[in-house]
Amino acid sequence: MLAGFFRSRWQGKQPLDRLFWRDMLLVGTAINIASSVLALTLLGLKLPLWLVLTVHFLPVPYNIFLALAVWRTAEKTGGAKASMMMLGSALWLIATVIA
Repeated sequence: MLAGFFRSRWQGKQPLDRLFWRDMLLVGTAINIASSVLALTLLGLKLPLWLVLTVHFLPVPYNIFLALAVWRTAEKTGGAKASMMMLGSALWLIATVIA
């Protein structure tokens, strides 16, 4: 089931709106916030910095996957809305990596 989740998004079989708004912005952002909160908690507990940084940056591969999936699907969809979603996904990826 998990493989099907990733496959359908990578192959552009999910609607672009769902992929951008729900998967990336809503769920992806929630995962990033949870990861950051957990990392800050670990830092507060004075656990090793490598562990704190690992937890904080753990969602980055998933973020990259989501941004690339949006790009691939938007390229297939075409149009101004798809172009804006490509731009939005790039900005979202930058924000999640540096925040």
